Amino acid sequence: MKLISPLALVLTVAFSQYASAGDLVDEVRIGVGGVIQSDSSRDKGAVGSAEIYFAPFVSSQTGAAGVFLEPRIQLGVSGGPSATDQVYAGLNWHVPLGDTFFAEAGIGGTVHNGSLDSGDDPRLGCRLLFREHVALGIRITDTVNLMATADHSSHANLCDGPNDGLTHAGIALGVKF
Repeated sequence: MKLISPLALVLTVAFSQYASAGDLVDEVRIGVGGVIQSDSSRDKGAVGSAEIYFAPFVSSQTGAAGVFLEPRIQLGVSGGPSATDQVYAGLNWHVPLGDTFFAEAGIGGTVHNGSLDSGDDPRLGCRLLFREHVALGIRITDTVNLMATADHSSHANLCDGPNDGLTHAGIALGVKF
């Protein structure tokens, strides 16, 4: 069963009422990308994503300490007609690189509907995986960002079974509130 469509709808409806206020939701992103192939990756096709970033934590620190202590909570879905669907959550750190550019990194977990240990799809070994992501972005306006993104999901050899992993790269458009 493909998860991406119903979950994207649920996330959009559940949080749309908060997005305009900007108090709870900091940013909404839509992305498109593809699978980075490797010897162990068997996923294929285009991958779409929808993500919600909640307002960052607040600290009294500045500089690097402030960046580290003020992550945003990220919720998202990704998948495609020929790709493994995922629902994920984690923490995201935003690092300004001047007034126009920025970098991001994050870590969390994901649940997927892919194969565990057999078949032609990636064999992922267990249903719950770790997920890491990075992005380099540019502020187009005060409220619109464009990013080059990459993410990787695997179980880090912490559960039995194969660990083909999933790796994607693409672009995303974000709207800040």
